[in-house]
Amino acid sequence: MTRLLMVVTGARAIRLADGEDHPCGYQAGEVREPYEEFAAAGVEVVFATPGGRTPQPDPWGLEPFFHCHHADEDFMFSVLRRFAYHPDRDRVTFMHFSELNLVALRRIFLALRDAGMQVALARRTVESAAQRSWRRSTDLIEVLMADDEVASTLTAAGIARIGDEVVAAGCAQARRTVEVLSALPGLRSPHSLDGLTDQEIRSFDAIYFPGGRGVMVDLADDPDVGRILRLVQGGGTIVAALCHGPAALLSAPDDAGKWIFDGYRMTAFSDTEDDLTSRRLPWSLEAELKNRGAIFDDGEAAWLSHVVIDRNLVTGQNSGSSEAVACAALRMLGGP
Repeated sequence: MTRLLMVVTGARAIRLADGEDHPCGYQAGEVREPYEEFAAAGVEVVFATPGGRTPQPDPWGLEPFFHCHHADEDFMFSVLRRFAYHPDRDRVTFMHFSELNLVALRRIFLALRDAGMQVALARRTVESAAQRSWRRSTDLIEVLMADDEVASTLTAAGIARIGDEVVAAGCAQARRTVEVLSALPGLRSPHSLDGLTDQEIRSFDAIYFPGGRGVMVDLADDPDVGRILRLVQGGGTIVAALCHGPAALLSAPDDAGKWIFDGYRMTAFSDTEDDLTSRRLPWSLEAELKNRGAIFDDGEAAWLSHVVIDRNLVTGQNSGSSEAVACAALRMLGGP
C-alpha cells in the first residue's frame, strides 16, 4: 500500500506583523481536502506533529470564505479577472471577496437567468455590479439592490437571502470540516516527529506539509523536519507542500549547510497575498525561500489556484490549490 506522511504544525499562537499574538494552527481545508483525495485513492495517511502535540485548526482558516462552494469561488474569480487583471492597478484584497459578498456572484447570476434575464445580460449585470462593489468597497448585495435592472427582476429580499445563503453555507461547511478532522484518530493522537525512525521515514512514498500560519512558528526550523527531508531527498519520495507549508522546507540544509532545495522551482503563499490580507505574517515566506535559492513561481494573480512541480517537489500557492496539489502528488505516485 502507498503510504504518505502528513506533517502538521502543532503551533497554537503566532506574533503577526502587528506585534500582537494571534491564535494559529493548521489550515483546516488544506488538511481535509488532500486527506480525502489521498484516502479515496487508497493511500494510507499517517499524521505527525512536533512532539506528538495534538494540532488545532487556525481560527482564521475557519472563516466562511475558505469553505465556500468551489463553483462559487471559480465563478467569482472568472468575474474578477475581467477587470482586476493587472497587479500594478487596483488589486483584489482578501477583504474584497471575504467581506463584500462577491462570492455570491454565481448564485445571483443564476437567479437572474432563472427569472428570465438573458444569459449574456445577466453576466454583464453581475460583472458590472462586482466592479462597482470592488472599486467602492461596498457590499455586492447593496450594489445590486440599488441597480434598477436587477430590482426589476429580483426582489431586495431575494437578493439579500442569496447573500445570506452563501455565508451560511460556508459556515456550515467550516463546521463540517472541523467535525471530519476531529474524528480522525491520526489528528487526535499524531505521531511525534522525533519518534519516527529513519527506517519508518524511508517507508513513506510521499511527505505532505499542509499550510496554516503555525507552520512558520514550529516547522520552519525544526531539526526533525530537516532530518525527514534529508532522508527522503533523492530517493524517489514525493514531497508536497501547500500555502504556508513550504516554510517547512527551510528546515533542510544538507551536511555542508547548503539548502537541499536550492535551485528548485516552487511556489508558496506570496508576498502579494500577504500584503493584501488584514493579518500580515511576521516574516516573508516568499523572500526567505528566494534567499535560500528557490526559483519562486507565483501565479498570474493572487488567490488563484497555482501548482508548481519540479523533480520530486510539488508546491501549491494558496488554499485554493489544495485539491490540485493532492491530485498532482497522486499522479506522480501513479494513482488516479
